[in-house]
Amino acid sequence: KLDPTLMREELLAKWGALGVLGRIYVAEEGINAQLCVPSARFDEFEAQVHSYPEFADIPFKIAVEEKDTPSFYKLAIKIKDKIVADGLSDESFDVTDTGEYVTAKEFNEYIDDEDAVVVDMRNAYESEVGHFKGAILPAVESFREELAVVPELLKDKKDKKIALYCTGGIRCEKASAYLKHQGFKNVYQLHGGIIDYKHQIEREGLTSKFKGKNFVFDERLGERITDDVLAKCHQCDRMCDDYTNCANVE
Repeated sequence: KLDPTLMREELLAKWGALGVLGRIYVAEEGINAQLCVPSARFDEFEAQVHSYPEFADIPFKIAVEEKDTPSFYKLAIKIKDKIVADGLSDESFDVTDTGEYVTAKEFNEYIDDEDAVVVDMRNAYESEVGHFKGAILPAVESFREELAVVPELLKDKKDKKIALYCTGGIRCEKASAYLKHQGFKNVYQLHGGIIDYKHQIEREGLTSKFKGKNFVFDERLGERITDDVLAKCHQCDRMCDDYTNCANVE
């Protein structure tokens, strides 16, 4: 069983020595790390991560684009009760009984399939600047709220194929298991989330069914997936999909 306190101390020492920057959450259920690694130290970092039995098979999702603005300015590792606050009791259902992974190609096919329902498992401010064509976009401000809303939105679609997506796939792990617990039989999730979707379509020469930006939780506040601008400025009503952290604006 993962000891979050011990893990935090070890990672702070090891990753700090490598010059890693980022925001990392550690809980008994696992880890969620958004970070930047110096290119010259990446092999050492990767070997270090995989040396932990708990992280032997952990996937890396490489950023879609880099900007002049650094993604992170320091290394922060926080202990959490859960990786993502969901308001659920994990003891009430099998959290390991997740939806089936699908590739970018398969996800594109589901988007065009009349028997499939595509659901954005992110917050409304994330989907506002970018989302998949035809996806259900719940008007929620938290993952906890979304898990309460989505089963109700889909209550008459239990015979459909339910295809979920999120930023990097973490929220879909919990959401897909919860939907299966709620009686949905055919539940799928985009493997690697939007981040890996972008890499897959580029490697395979596929058309992007995701339009606009993928919101990310670092200083960049977004990665450009396509040139489409879907949102409007909340102040002047002009087309715009650039977010600004108002707390940092003088």
